[in-house]
Amino acid sequence: MSIMNEVFVWWDGQTLGTRMQTMLSGKKVGSDDIGNTYYLSKKNTKRWVVYKGSNDASKIPSEWHSWLHYSTDEIPVFNYSKKYIWQKKHKKNMTGTSESYHPIGSLRNKKSNNIIKSYESWKP
Repeated sequence: MSIMNEVFVWWDGQTLGTRMQTMLSGKKVGSDDIGNTYYLSKKNTKRWVVYKGSNDASKIPSEWHSWLHYSTDEIPVFNYSKKYIWQKKHKKNMTGTSESYHPIGSLRNKKSNNIIKSYESWKP
């Protein structure tokens, strides 16, 4: 990312202010499998994340989310939480894209167009 983007574009990675704060008062505590990097202030008063790519909070895994929001003080390690067979890999928020979730009955759900109604619509 160029210096001009860091000054003017806050939604596509860290800004110049975040880079300066990270260099001066930040201590790297870890990163996740997506590539996000997590920092703690040297005085242990602030926690923050530098996203890999665009800034999207839904890219933060649950282990790191609880650490960022002070729900736990334990820094997540690669195998920190037990993973079960039925657990899915973390997926970012797909709202506003063609891959977003549309429940049965939604006008955007193509599969629900052929559903037989169990009621009769009111006609004035």
